[in-house]
Amino acid sequence: MEKSDNLIKNAAGRMVPKTINGVEQVPYMGVGKFIPTGKKHAPSIKSYANYPADGNKQVESLKDALIKAGLKDGMTISTHHHFRNGDLLANLIFDIAHELGVKNLRWFPSASFPCHEHLIPYLEDGTISHIEGSMNGALGKFCSYGKMSRTAILRSHGGRYQAVQDGDVQIDIAVIGAACADSFGNANGLYGQSASGLLGFALADSEYAEKVIVVTDNMVPFPCVPWQIQGNHVDFTVKMDKVGLSEKIVSGTTEITKSPDRLLLAEMTAKFCEVTGIIRDGFSFQSGAGGTSLAVGEYFKQIMKAKGIKARFARGGSNKYLVQMLEEGLVEYILDGQTFDLEGVRSMAENPGHVWTSPFTSYNYHGKGNFASLVDVAILGATEIDINFNANVVTHSDGLLLHGIGGWQNCLFSKTVIIPVPLFRDRIPIIIDEVTTLCGPGELIDVIVTERGIAINPLRKDLIEAAKGSGLPIKTIQELKAEADRICGVPQKQKFGEEVVAAIKWVDGTVIDSVRRVLE
Repeated sequence: MEKSDNLIKNAAGRMVPKTINGVEQVPYMGVGKFIPTGKKHAPSIKSYANYPADGNKQVESLKDALIKAGLKDGMTISTHHHFRNGDLLANLIFDIAHELGVKNLRWFPSASFPCHEHLIPYLEDGTISHIEGSMNGALGKFCSYGKMSRTAILRSHGGRYQAVQDGDVQIDIAVIGAACADSFGNANGLYGQSASGLLGFALADSEYAEKVIVVTDNMVPFPCVPWQIQGNHVDFTVKMDKVGLSEKIVSGTTEITKSPDRLLLAEMTAKFCEVTGIIRDGFSFQSGAGGTSLAVGEYFKQIMKAKGIKARFARGGSNKYLVQMLEEGLVEYILDGQTFDLEGVRSMAENPGHVWTSPFTSYNYHGKGNFASLVDVAILGATEIDINFNANVVTHSDGLLLHGIGGWQNCLFSKTVIIPVPLFRDRIPIIIDEVTTLCGPGELIDVIVTERGIAINPLRKDLIEAAKGSGLPIKTIQELKAEADRICGVPQKQKFGEEVVAAIKWVDGTVIDSVRRVLE
């Protein structure tokens, strides 16, 4: 944890650490204000002479591979989350580290899930010093109550790629689980009992880590084609009985919401996009895999069919609903970042218009552009929004870390960002004076859709003008907040400790906010 005397006010008015775990930080300076310098990080040069001439890099076990990779105290170990809540590897890695007596490891996952509650004893005994990645459930609470020995850092998907590329985080050992691989290390997530569809979140790890281990339960003869991970980046390969639980890798139950309130939010969102001209021939969109977001996509589909409109591309997470739109010719391409169900996995393997992407192409802010700014409309969620359109996605009003950032921050650079949210949850208003944790600045958030009205950011005069006469319930965000307060009352603010337990990075690597210790 960082102490209160180690804080500085950033450009958003938030007190953030000057150093985190002894490393000097750059406070958030504003959107587009921080311009990086220097060169990309690179791992040390390797020699062909040190690898088997026959290309067979397979070793007996993951324990063998970790020992050969030089696992020792203080290292940074990365994993990816394409197996989602069916991941079996991260827990096993730290079981092995604990068995070997290795301490003070930094875990650098692209995301964590409830299955990783298994790791709490290793955080308690010092096997793992801290986590730099999303946390939810038990891990999030553990961090929120100040029980992690060092300060956590949360980044967006693009911010994670940026941190690895720029050398902010130097990975010692990357462990990449793959549904299909050859002994040389070429790998994909498309085929086998643990098919996850994509390995894009492991791309930076494979390219920049000092040592790379590919683990699979489906070892095929060379070459494993297509390869999403190239064997030339891989040091060791391992075959084990099972790398992921397929029933938990994909939800199988990702369905459109049946809630009348959420359906109303989705319908209002789609109607807003129709009347403001966002839905037009050749437009592009991105929405998540939650019930409300899926419903927005279905309403988009109805409008597109009625008007004979085709979208040029949709950004995924892919799911069966998006795949249907592709196969019905309503969408020309799915540019997929991760796969949420079995139909997405199938489509990625079968449809040439279903294209796999990575955080480099989609979201990396320290590059020569990325896909995010090419998307016409992004439909996102939030836990809190304030009257300046700032939004929070990692904590609730109680301050507990319950969600990761994912690609949320990166999507804010889409041409129009819409957040459909209920006006209140469990009688707690969503629109408040000031968000508990700042994850995205209000200047990038364009529209808030609630069941009791739609608020358009005053900066978007074009949308305000386009929505006139639409019959939609356009209100100011202050009016929506007042309505929520009348219904629910104004809840008391949560009290926090002085210590910072986690830092929120902005897409450029600067620190946009702090998460304070929750008082038990």
